[in-house]
Amino acid sequence: MTVMEQMLTNDEQKKPQIPANVRAARLAQRIVMLIIGAAMMSVALEIFLVPNHLIDGGITGISIMLSHIFGIPLGILLTLLNLPFLIIGYKQIGKTFALSTLFAVILMSIGTQLLHPVAPMTGEPLLAAVFGGVILGVGVGLVVRYGGSLDGTEIVAIIVAKRMPFSVGEVVMFCNLFILSSAGFVFGWNNAMFSLIAYYIAFKVIDVTLEGLDQSKSVWIISDKFRDIGEALTERLGRGVTYLDGEGGFSGDNKKVIFVVITRLEEAKLKSIVEDWDSEAFVAIGNIHDVKGGRFKKKAIH
Repeated sequence: MTVMEQMLTNDEQKKPQIPANVRAARLAQRIVMLIIGAAMMSVALEIFLVPNHLIDGGITGISIMLSHIFGIPLGILLTLLNLPFLIIGYKQIGKTFALSTLFAVILMSIGTQLLHPVAPMTGEPLLAAVFGGVILGVGVGLVVRYGGSLDGTEIVAIIVAKRMPFSVGEVVMFCNLFILSSAGFVFGWNNAMFSLIAYYIAFKVIDVTLEGLDQSKSVWIISDKFRDIGEALTERLGRGVTYLDGEGGFSGDNKKVIFVVITRLEEAKLKSIVEDWDSEAFVAIGNIHDVKGGRFKKKAIH
């Protein structure tokens, strides 16, 4: 056996052996969620946004405007315009992401074709912007959560952010502002402003879909009364805590750091507990997109 073959064998041995039925269940779950997400995106576009001359950001927005100008079916444009970015995504991000994205985009394109003859739910632009934005946000959020994307702009943003001093969010925002502004010349400025409302709502709903309604927060607490605070958090919140060793950057003193994960609804109570024991305690709170494993499940409290 060559050295390279030995290395590959060792790498394979390091990988966890996941049972076939578990892998199949995960794949089935991903496929179902991608189908639901793509279907919701199709409904948002053809039942709410497109009939009212409203657009989304990114490639979807460009496709809607080109479809209106040249009379090309929206589904065809969605597939053709996203295809180059899928190839880039395959090379730069990974096979699973590219295949999941391709699957979702094709489903979305088919969905828009099937729903095109269906009458719109409303002819009021504001209602279309609100409800279309919500449905669109949930659909896109589900696809992203399960490893895909419905818009090539995000792929470009990821690649550009690696090479330029801009974040992914800043690149996406710049592109979408340009696209949404262009809608004013195609559909009129009133519709462009309604489109901006739909985009903003969708943007917020995507965050909720990715993070969940019961958003988790990570908390770091530094206090000399760490043991009392930790026990109080366990007793009154029912949350397990972890004690970490730390060292003061200026003083060099050894410190104990309490780490705990809570829900956003428990934040106020946690602050109250810490305040009761040590009003000078250092508390840092951050958002978490997902929590799995460990002992995050809430214990029974009295």
